[in-house]
Amino acid sequence: MRRVTDDERRARLAVRHALAPAHRAVSPEDATRAMTVLHATEPATVYLSCWARVPDVRPGDVDRALYDDRSLVKQLAMRRTLFVFPRELLPAAWPSASARVAATERARMTKDGALAGLAPGFLDLARAEVLDLLAGAPEGLPAAEIRRAIPMLDVKVAVSPGAVWGASRVLTHLGLTADIVRGTNTGGWHVSRPRWTLMSDWLGDVPPSLDADAGYREIVRRWLYSFGPGTEDDLVWWLGSTRTVVRAALASLAAVPVTLDGGATGWLLPDDVDEVPDPGPWAALLPVLDPTVMGWQGRDFYLGPHRDPLFDRTGNAGTTAWVDGRVVGCWVQDAAGLVEVRLLEKVSAAERRALDAEAARLTAWLGGFRVSSVYASAAMKGSR
Repeated sequence: MRRVTDDERRARLAVRHALAPAHRAVSPEDATRAMTVLHATEPATVYLSCWARVPDVRPGDVDRALYDDRSLVKQLAMRRTLFVFPRELLPAAWPSASARVAATERARMTKDGALAGLAPGFLDLARAEVLDLLAGAPEGLPAAEIRRAIPMLDVKVAVSPGAVWGASRVLTHLGLTADIVRGTNTGGWHVSRPRWTLMSDWLGDVPPSLDADAGYREIVRRWLYSFGPGTEDDLVWWLGSTRTVVRAALASLAAVPVTLDGGATGWLLPDDVDEVPDPGPWAALLPVLDPTVMGWQGRDFYLGPHRDPLFDRTGNAGTTAWVDGRVVGCWVQDAAGLVEVRLLEKVSAAERRALDAEAARLTAWLGGFRVSSVYASAAMKGSR
């Protein structure tokens, strides 16, 4: 088997993820396709991930793709995580990654509802009520209005001591099954206040879903191009699926095994086995939960010894500062909004200048706005 070194993996990362200067994306859609999908758990991440990859992008450019052209669409999928998908990839996600999470959610909600004494069939009744309501609201409705209009949704279901769920869980399930979608955002680019909208109203012509196997195959194909070589373990974790599903997709794609540094077996697409040349020096500042830092389960080739200070207790990545495919620190903002790089290791003078230039560029782009996050890492908090 061909050996793919950590150096080559970092070169691939720079090129495929549109982070090296000569390989930047030209639009939010191009940046999203480069990454397969963008993380959208925190609304600001979508915009900052595009900023890192698309020269001169503005928040309005991302809004245009999300809410005007609707070429990018928010969809809950892998690992019950909210992502921004290229529109054409939705038919692959709906029957595979999203359907898997939807089935798990249905089982949990049915069990929780029974324990709370809700009527049998509560979920299906609530889903039908929401769909009927939204059928008369083509522009969509915010969750608060949906809850007021449907009394049966205005409940709190105790899941465990101190934890409850209500109307939003039903809306989430309808989103997983692609009946509704997070439509127009009524807040700024850094908050999520969607008008829940029928998928048929949002997309107009809803493309037919693939079958589950074909859906997983297409998602794995795109992941291999964006993140390959990766291991089975990487794919099982990223997909939130099973080893059986991953192996079937790899076999269907005729994926090629390669040896990674450390001895693990990685996989590449059969037409993507050639070595990727070193793209030259680069630096990047990526937001919390950026798809690059969250793309693999095995992260040593780009994190080195810095895993603990850069992730919170539940495994969510904070901000990261990159030099030539390695994470060397994080970034934060001061009270005035000035972006500051916090290093976790020594870098050369040239590398420091490149990081400072990115910090100045991001400071100017944010224009004094301070991005908040619930996923602050130890390094962001000033501890290690």
